[in-house]
Amino acid sequence: MANGSNHDILGREAALSRETWRLFRILSEFVDGFEVMSEVGPAITVFGSARTKPDDPVYKQAEECGKLIVKRDMTVITGGGPGVMEAANKGAFEAGGKSVGLNIDLPMEQDPNPYQSHQLDFRYFFIRKVMFVKYACGFICFPGGFGTMDEFFESITLIQTNKIEPFPIVLIGHDFWDGLVDWIRDTMVTKYKTVSPEDMDLFYVTDSVEDAIEHIVNQFDLEDWKLKTKPTIPQPVAAQIEQTTRRRSR
Repeated sequence: MANGSNHDILGREAALSRETWRLFRILSEFVDGFEVMSEVGPAITVFGSARTKPDDPVYKQAEECGKLIVKRDMTVITGGGPGVMEAANKGAFEAGGKSVGLNIDLPMEQDPNPYQSHQLDFRYFFIRKVMFVKYACGFICFPGGFGTMDEFFESITLIQTNKIEPFPIVLIGHDFWDGLVDWIRDTMVTKYKTVSPEDMDLFYVTDSVEDAIEHIVNQFDLEDWKLKTKPTIPQPVAAQIEQTTRRRSR
């Protein structure tokens, strides 16, 4: 029995050690993210499908979107992958602006696109999501899959529940989005009353990237953005976390 008890104790200690270092990795990812993203300035985050091909009109539109964003002295943030993300990064990069890719480490994920002036790699989805939101003064969502829907619904949920300061969310493409918008209005608002009528004002649908960017820029306040992006981890603590994590990874 003693051997069994010792084995159980060692197993629990090993499990605790793994969880402890997982916490350090999480904190380290936050620190790295805050450090890099604090330098990029006001940004617009662009979402959309990784499956969109370069000859697709949506790709061309996203590329133009990236170009127009940097012309308004703002940074483009994407998930760093192919498709719409690549297009927006490409437009920003080739226009000489800041082009950020927040890449995620996935077993089946493609390589990061090459149009990134600032690149971050994340192990954890939830940390990556914080970076998408914290440094953005607005979201632009092109047609996409479950990932795009996840970002869209999470952002309006955070605004609706007052967990973040409101910022404009624009959906590009009536043909793609109107069916979903109609369902939200007819089913959630009217029939089941699971959301309020005013929640329909949390987002805006348009076919024009110029209109989308103008909608965001018109609501942008630099002082509010600075307050929103103020560092939340004291520098000495951040330095200690980074030093400990680097020592562990050797």
